[in-house]
Order: sequence, then structure tokens, then C-alpha cells
Amino acid sequence: MAILGRHLLHLATFSLLFLASLPSLADPARFDLTGPKVEVRVTRSGKTLNIDSVPNLQPGDKIWIHPDLPPTQSAKYLLIVAFLRGTTNPPPDDWFTRAETWNKKVREEGIFVTVPAEAQQAIIFLAPETGGDFSTLRSAVKGRPGIFVRASQDLAEAGFEQGRIERYLALMKQVPPSDPKALSEHSTLLARTLNLKPNPDCFKQAVDMQYTCLTQTGNQTLLDDGHGQTLAATIANGPGSDLINQASYTQAFGAGVYSAYVGAIVDLVRLTSTLHTAQYQYIPAIAFPEAADLKLRLNTPPSFHNPKSVIVIGLPAIQAAVLPPLRPADPKFVTCLLKPSVVLPVEGAPLVFSTAFAHDLVLHIQGADPKADLSLTPDAFQGGLIIAHDPARHALPDAAANPTASATPPAPAPTAVNPPPVPVIPPGSNEIIGTVSGFWGFDPFTGPTLRLQNTPGKDWKITTTDNLIIGRENHLDLSSTGTACINTITLDGTSGKDAEVKWKDADKSEHVEATLALKSTDPGALHLSVKQYGDPTPATVSTESFTEPAKLTDLQIHAGDTSATLTGVSLNQVKALTLDKLTFTPAPDAPSPESASDSGTTALQLQLPAGSPAPKLKPGDKLTASITLKDGRTLTLPVTIAPSRPTVTLLNKNIAAAPKSPIQLVNRDDLPVDQQITFSLKSAANFPRTGQIEIANADESLHSTLSVASGTLVLQNPHTLLATLDPLKTFGTSAFGPLRLRPVSPDGVDGDWLPLATLVRLPALTTLHCFADPGKPCTLAGNNLFLLDSISTDVAFTNPTDVPEGFVGTSIPMPHPVGGTFYIRLRDDPDGVNLVKLPITSEKITPPPAPADPAAATPSTTAPAAPPSEE
Repeated sequence: MAILGRHLLHLATFSLLFLASLPSLADPARFDLTGPKVEVRVTRSGKTLNIDSVPNLQPGDKIWIHPDLPPTQSAKYLLIVAFLRGTTNPPPDDWFTRAETWNKKVREEGIFVTVPAEAQQAIIFLAPETGGDFSTLRSAVKGRPGIFVRASQDLAEAGFEQGRIERYLALMKQVPPSDPKALSEHSTLLARTLNLKPNPDCFKQAVDMQYTCLTQTGNQTLLDDGHGQTLAATIANGPGSDLINQASYTQAFGAGVYSAYVGAIVDLVRLTSTLHTAQYQYIPAIAFPEAADLKLRLNTPPSFHNPKSVIVIGLPAIQAAVLPPLRPADPKFVTCLLKPSVVLPVEGAPLVFSTAFAHDLVLHIQGADPKADLSLTPDAFQGGLIIAHDPARHALPDAAANPTASATPPAPAPTAVNPPPVPVIPPGSNEIIGTVSGFWGFDPFTGPTLRLQNTPGKDWKITTTDNLIIGRENHLDLSSTGTACINTITLDGTSGKDAEVKWKDADKSEHVEATLALKSTDPGALHLSVKQYGDPTPATVSTESFTEPAKLTDLQIHAGDTSATLTGVSLNQVKALTLDKLTFTPAPDAPSPESASDSGTTALQLQLPAGSPAPKLKPGDKLTASITLKDGRTLTLPVTIAPSRPTVTLLNKNIAAAPKSPIQLVNRDDLPVDQQITFSLKSAANFPRTGQIEIANADESLHSTLSVASGTLVLQNPHTLLATLDPLKTFGTSAFGPLRLRPVSPDGVDGDWLPLATLVRLPALTTLHCFADPGKPCTLAGNNLFLLDSISTDVAFTNPTDVPEGFVGTSIPMPHPVGGTFYIRLRDDPDGVNLVKLPITSEKITPPPAPADPAAATPSTTAPAAPPSEE
């Protein structure tokens, strides 16, 4: 759309330029032609201001007007000042003042006119001399006053708009084109203070294109010279008006930046294009005041052939002063007066920054001597009012005595006009209050009240309750009696290198939020240095950093329990848990930091000190547990007390008589896997018929449940029950090791584990063969000998025979026992010493007969007796 609009724009301009070559037509162009210069000053109540400082006129004002034409001016211009009083009330004849600019006195001294009562607008005309010039022009104004009223208004509006735009463009050219950050920052400040809207798409372009995009002016105006209903009427009223409207919103115009300006100019073209007589055609001039000079710009060259061009110049409206609605850019912002360059961010009155209407601005500190007021200068580039050195002020003499004098009037004490409410200062704060005041033209005004700080902040503290965690980005809240004068915040590095910390103002007054990236820092003490303007000694704030804390998932505790189960990650960091004045500590078998990784365990058992009574906690109670870590940090976790767990005690147990076996198990808790066990339990409360007894080993690789429905549980009475377990049938031949039991309620709540028995598998020992000579080893025969751990002839296992792991033989040598009694340790219970009584099967060795003659006995004839067979 923008490209299409630009092409149409160029096409229209080319067509107009071509038509302008005809004798009857002029060259249309932008308002970039320099017009004649006119000097203007206004005097009110004995005080005189240059025209650039006059936002409005009032009846009784004395206006000094001096046409500053060059000495070589050949065309004679008639200067006519006209006052108007509305669209429907033509002005009287004496409201028109005529001056011949070629007159020596007028050329040197200018003229004075006084604003009459009831006047509402003032216009200056520069008309080429011709017959009946003054009367013709006066007749045109009196005949159609509404057109000139509207032209005066549009000229003022167009001048203000164009002044703001050109101010933006001129200041943006001070920014280095290769600095996108500075371009964005200054564009934002200028847009805020000048109330403009730059094209945001400019910042989406490449860096080298952003500057051009922000500062291009394009064809700002599409105007004709106003020759009757010719090209001007075509552009302003016909289809060309759509082109103007489209152009005002294309990228070339800064996404609508010039729309108001273009609208005002279009209205002006429509008005002036209808103003022509046989002698005169009226062309608008936009005035750019600078001191006393009205620098004029025209959109078409004046014509000195009939119809001759009359230059129309608008003066400020005749009305009461409309004071600028200046306000703080951010009511919460506090300005530090100790900075080398102080900017008070204000907005809401763009004419303060694009004109000289606001002058002699000062900042008055509440409670201070007015002599200590600080001079202020509007600076759109920096986005507000800057504190400047106070220039000397001199009263401007009366213009009647010295019309060419140029100065500034003395500054009487400004009077407040609806002063804004004074913000409340927090107690204990360094904050002070300042009020902007000055003059708007001739009228004093009181501007916004601003929050200020003129002493460095004290009592720096860290108010963040969250711990700083190593390995991630942390946000730290700092508070002080004043935070506006912060220059930098640095983090003292352990390697001797300080790192600058990013910070910004927090939502809460007197607080800032610092961002610390602790990715390569060891846990421990940290020191922040806060450097402030006006204080050579940085303020130091100390804190501490930690590793990632344990992550707590859940805490489970049942009414009546002396233990609790905590689940989460990195639970090896837990030191203690406090709940309702009860302190739980990790159970002795809980993992230690040395034995657990950072991932920790999934569950941690905590318990009260040994001998502690059961806590008086009720099911359903909602409490908050406080978990203290070993590095001193404290975490909290909500917990709801669970219902009481089922509780049973083991009354008795009986292991069925084993088949005849030489092995006598000494440990009563050893349960042969092929033997049934019957045991009785006592329940603390009535044992429900749908309850269960769970049987399992430590890792629950062996698991089974006993219940009334399956017949493995029998209720003797509501509190006592008998249970039967067949290990071989339940678990198979590979079951071994300690078994434990616990009750399980119908709703799945588990009780505490109780030891039940140790499953053992027994080898089948069949025979023991020994030599008659006790010094010779015996042979123990049988099946499943791999179930033996070791064999010894004494209970102390002084010199045991170890059975190799994975042994598959059916016999094994062992020392000669005394009387067939020896001891064994089982592989399923290597700590128990069990007695074995097995008869010895032995054979005597028959010695050879003694020879009659020793010499007759030879090795070749003597045969030793055969050794006993070893089965």
C-alpha cells in the first residue's frame, strides 16, 4: 500500500509540474520556498516578548511589526494588518492598518498596531502594490470573513504541526545512524515529548535502514498555488483528495505522523483556492518564529502578474491563555538531582518542546529559598526538562521607546493555576518535592509537581525472602531510603573481578530489582556494591548463595505415628522436620550427603526421638511442616494428618515339624521353605474382616497377602487372628531371606512392618564316610550341598570348611568330627550356627603281616591293603 501510494504521489507531482509549464499555471511544491521575513514583538502591561514566545494575543496588546525586506527589494509590497471577530461578523474599517514597506520610516522603524476589543483573529497580508489594492483586499476580507478566520486557524495549526515534525527530524539527525539502541531510545523520547507517532516498522528493518526510515520526510504536502478551481480544486476536492489522505498514512509520512498537518493544509488549500479576484490570488505562508523573526515558507512562488499573489500570514489567536497541560511522564518516577545531567521527564504539552512559548522555567524545591530555584530548559532530545545554569535575566524595554530591542521580560513570581496535588512522601525517605513553574507567554503558570532526591540513599537492605540459587538467574529486591541516585550495582567476584548487575526500579517505592546470573559462582557469601551519585563510598550489601534446594513433593504422617515419610528430590539435604512443636529427624538408615547424589532419594523416613510418646494429632488436621536443611535454609510444606494406621503385635508362632533331618536349626526364627508356619496376631482395634496381612521380604520381590476370604486368616475374636503361610507353595523353591508382615486396612492404609521369620533352604545330608584314622579327612555326601555356607567340627568355627559358591557336587571333604556331631552355617542364614548329628560310616585299614626275615620282604612282593572306598 505504501509503495502504491508513493507511486501515485510521484505521478501526481509529475503531472502538476508538467502542467505548471503552461503560462497560466504555477509550479506546485511543498512549503519549502523561503518567503519574506517579518519581525514581530508584542507588548503587554509594559513588558515585551518576541513573537516566538507569544502563544496568544489579547485585546490591548501593542504589536510591533517590521517587514524585514532587503534594501534591493524592487517589487513594492503593501503590508496590511487585519483583525477579525468571527465568521459572521465582518470587521469595521478601522480594524485594517495599511503600511507601505518601501516607505523609509516603515522600513526602518516598523509600525505599531493595537489589538482592538472583541477581536478574535489577526492576519498580516503582504500584497503587491496595484491600483485599489488596500480597498480591494479590505473588501475581500469583509465580504467573506469566515474564510479568513478559518485560514488563520489552519495556518496556526499547520505551523505547530510542521514545527513539531521538523523538530523531530532535526533532533533524530543527531543520533548516530549505526546505533539502533540510541535510535530507538531517542525516537521514543521525542515521540513522547512532541506527541508524535513514528513508524514502528522502522525498527524492524536492517540497522543501516532504520535511520533513513525514521528521518525521511517524503512529500509532506501536496498543494497547488490555488488558481481558481483548477489543480488545487482537483487535488483538494476531487479524487486527488483520496491520494492526499492515503499519502498521509503511508510509510513515507511516518505512519500517520503528518496526517494532522496534511489535513490542515488541505483545508487551507480549499479555502485559499476560492479566494481570487482579477487583481489578487491569496497564497498561504507558514510562519516559523525564531526570536522576533517570522520566517515564512511558501508552497508556491508569488506572482507579480494579475492575479497577483497576496501572502497570508497568521498571527497567534486573540484569546485567554491556554496553559500547557504539562505532567510527569511517570508519577512514580523519582529524579536524582545529584546526577551530572539531570532530566525531569515530563510530557503532555508538545508545544513546550517545539516552541519558545514556555520560558523562564524554574524548579522550586518545597521548603527551600526561592533564590535557590533551579533553571530549566525544555529538551525534547533528552525527553524532558533539563536543569541548566541560570542565565541572567534582563527586562525588555517598552517597544515604543526602542522597537528593535530584543530581550526577555523580568520574571515575577509565578502564580499557581490549579496546582496539582503534592505526592505523599514515604516516612524515612530521602525524597523531596519540586514544582515546575515559569511563564507561558506573558502569563505565569505552575506546572507539575515532581518527586526528587538530592541525597544518596541509606540503610540499604535485601528484602527478598527467596534464597539465591547457584546455576540460575535470580531476582533480588533491594530497599533504601532513596534509590533514584543509583549509578551502578556490582557483584564482588571471588576471582577479583567485579560483575555489573542489571537493575530496574521495582513497583514499590524506594525499591529496586536486581538480576543476578550466578552461573559460575560457588555457593557462599556474596557482596553487592551500590554506587550512587554524590557518594564516593559505595554501599555494601551482603547475602548468601546456595545450591539448588531439596524439592519436596509430599509429607505423609498418620495420627498416632512417631514417624513421617517425606518424598521429593535431594532429600539428603534434610536435617530436621518440625510439625506442631514436634521435631522429626532422619532415621539412622537415611542416606547421608556422602552416600546420596544431588538427585537424592524419592522417600525419606523421619522419626521422633526414641521413647517419645505418640503425638496427639487428629486425622484431617491441616498443618504446615517446616523443613530445615543442613545449610540452614528452611522450606515449608502443607500436610494433612492421615487416618491412624492399623497396628498388630505378634503373639506367637509355630513352625510345623520338619521331616526327619540330621540338621537341628538353632535359630527359632529360621523357617524351612518347605515347612508351614502358623502365627497369631493381636490387633490394637477390631480387625476388619476385609483387612489383610501383607507378607514380603525387604525388597518386596517376595510378596503375598493373607485374608479371611482366602482362608489363610482366621479370626479368633475381633482382636485376635490366626494366620497360616506355606512358603513353598506361596513363593517357590527360590525363596529365602527374612520375611516381614504388616496389616493393611480395607482402604489401603499400611501399618508398620514386623519381622516374621527367615526363610531358609536345607540341604539333604545322607552319609558321612570317615577313615578309622582321625587324622584323615571325612567325606560328607548328600544333595543340594550348595545351600551350605561352611562346615566346622566346633561351634566356634575355628577352622571351618567353606563351600564354594556355585558348588554342584554331591560330596565334600571335611575334618573328622567327634562322634558324628558337627556344625554348619546355611547360605540363607550365614549368621546362624546349626547342629548336625550324622552317623559315621568307617572302614578299618588292615596292616600287612610282619615278615619273618626283614631282608626277605621286598617292595616287589609286598602289596599294601586296599584303602576303604569313598562313596
